[in-house]
Amino acid sequence: LHFGHLTHTRAQKRFAWVAGFPHIPANMKSMTGYGRGECVQDGFKITVELSSVNRKQGEISVSLPRELEVLEAQIRNTINQKISRGRLNARVNLHSSSDQAAAAIRPNLPLARAYLRELKKLATELKLDDSVTLDQVIRAPGVLQAEDKVSDAEEFWPAVETALEQALNTLVKMREKEGAHLAADLKSRIKIMREAVATVESRAPEVMTRYREQLRDRVKSAGLELPAEYDDRLLKELVYYSDRSDISEELTRLASHFKQFDDYVKSREPVGRTLDFLSQEINREINTIGSKANDSLISREVVVLKTELEKFREQVQNIE
Repeated sequence: LHFGHLTHTRAQKRFAWVAGFPHIPANMKSMTGYGRGECVQDGFKITVELSSVNRKQGEISVSLPRELEVLEAQIRNTINQKISRGRLNARVNLHSSSDQAAAAIRPNLPLARAYLRELKKLATELKLDDSVTLDQVIRAPGVLQAEDKVSDAEEFWPAVETALEQALNTLVKMREKEGAHLAADLKSRIKIMREAVATVESRAPEVMTRYREQLRDRVKSAGLELPAEYDDRLLKELVYYSDRSDISEELTRLASHFKQFDDYVKSREPVGRTLDFLSQEINREINTIGSKANDSLISREVVVLKTELEKFREQVQNIE
């Protein structure tokens, strides 16, 4: 019977390519970023500011001036085409030129005359000599009225869209730049975990041999007769221990998960949620190896795996 399920040669072949880890393209995006854009139309300047932070789901908050509130749905649709995850705040401002602002203010002459008449009447009743001034009249509520800045918000959509696209492009570039740093960090974490798994796999066949020797030593120290190499009782004990401590399936699945990581980071689609799920699967295999392996060296490598995986999971929370 052969109880070493994994040979050192197989371990070397499976992980020989660790040093030549494939290059990771900068497809990954962070969820944090900032962008700003502006556009001028009909004497008005539209400015759009976007800022995004981490969030498990996609969430958009839009702040608009009253005149442009009807454009909110179009703004959300445009943002959703480029942003899939994270909390994004969009602030749209409408600024008018000085000439446009002056033209937008109109005095309410009938109301001003009414105020003047009533103020003079009040001064007479109170026997006051002070005359009513222009400053007092224009300060009265409603005398100076601001006309609506925008008569038709839809006419301003091209300008809003232009400013929004500028802001989105800047935001996405910032998220891509940060995402490249995150990808490099995740790459280093996976590489360390691969090396730790390679060490565990090369060590696994020795665990059974050491256990057989320990079992013989305990029998000998108890003053009992040593069983023969193929004694049924010894074989049954070794088979039981082998089944209980076999980690070949967990190692195979970890190798598969690492390969999935290679594929996911090359994707042009958002992978944050997928990598989060993948880290949970990796964690499950590591915990199983830790509970099965009765070996100090393997336990030490399990600690390395858990440490690197925790750092991996923290970084994944920042990825779109």
